Amino acid sequence: MAIVEIRDLVKRYKHLVAVDHFSLSINEGEIYGLLGPNGSGKTTVINCLLSLLRYDSGDVKIFGQPMSSSRYDLKRRIGLVMQNIGVYDELTVEENIDYFCGLYINDKHIRKTYVEDAIEFVALDQFRKFKPKELSGGLLRRLNLACGIAHKPDLIILDEPTVAVDPQSRNNILDGIKQLAAEGKTVIYTTHYMEEVELLCDRLTIMDQGKELVSGTADEIKAMSNHSEIITAEIYTLPDETMAKISELADVTKVTYDQNILTVQFHKGIDHLMNVMRILSTDQIDMMNLSVQKPTLNDVFLEITGKELRDHV
Repeated sequence: MAIVEIRDLVKRYKHLVAVDHFSLSINEGEIYGLLGPNGSGKTTVINCLLSLLRYDSGDVKIFGQPMSSSRYDLKRRIGLVMQNIGVYDELTVEENIDYFCGLYINDKHIRKTYVEDAIEFVALDQFRKFKPKELSGGLLRRLNLACGIAHKPDLIILDEPTVAVDPQSRNNILDGIKQLAAEGKTVIYTTHYMEEVELLCDRLTIMDQGKELVSGTADEIKAMSNHSEIITAEIYTLPDETMAKISELADVTKVTYDQNILTVQFHKGIDHLMNVMRILSTDQIDMMNLSVQKPTLNDVFLEITGKELRDHV
C-alpha cells in the first residue's frame, strides 16, 4: 500500500518555481530518503505534503486519502521531527513528551503508557526529570525524537535528526528508526549524511531545483555513476593472456600489473569484482590481498547535483 502519493506537484513563489512537477510514492513500512542540496525543494515538498503550504497544482494523498489542511484525522497519524529542536525549556523531559503526546491522545491512561514507551524507546529514563538546558546536544535530539513519535504515528517525517550529535546518540537514533520501520511504520528521512542513507533507506530520491533527478535503491543509484570502481589484487604471477581477458571486460578503462599488484579500473557501475575473480579462478591464478574501491553515494550525489554551493529561497 502506498502511504504517500505525490503526483505532479508544483509550488511557485512569484517567478520562482520551488517545486517543479515533482512526484513521489512511498510504500508502507519503507524508510525513504529525500535528498538534495540546500534549497533543492525538500522542505517545500514536506510542507506541501502536510498541507502547511498551498501549492499551485498536483495531487497529494496520505494513507490513500486526499490531504488538506482540515484533514485532522490524517494529521493525527503523522509524526514530525524537525531539524530545529522544538521542546519547552520550562518543562522536564517527561513533561515535554507528555505535552506533545497530549496533542493527539486525550485519554490519560493511554497517554501515560505512550509516554513511558517513548522514554524507553530513546533511552532517556534516567533523564526524565531533567530540563532541556541540562541535556547534551545528543540527548536533546533524542528528546526531540521522542516528542515527535510518542503518539505512535504511522507516518514519521524526520528532518536531519542526527545533526551535531555524538556517535552514541547517533547510533541510538538510527537503531530507533530501524526499529520503527520493523514495527511497520513508514519513515521519510532527510539528511546530508550519505552513510546514514545507505544504512537506513530502502529507497531514495535525489532532487534539485524542485525536480527529481534520480530515484531507486542506493545500489541502483551508485550503479549510475561514472566514477571509477577500482579493483586491486596481490598476485605473484600473472600471464599475459589472463591480463588480456581482464582487459576485454565491459567498462574496463585501465589494467596494470606492477610489483605483483594487479589494478583494474572500470569506467562506471559497480559489482565488477565477480567477473575479475571468475577469470582469475578459471586461469588458476592465486590471489593474496584483494580490495575494491567503489563509488560512494556521496560521490554520486555530488556528480548528479554538482559541487557548486547554491542557496535558493
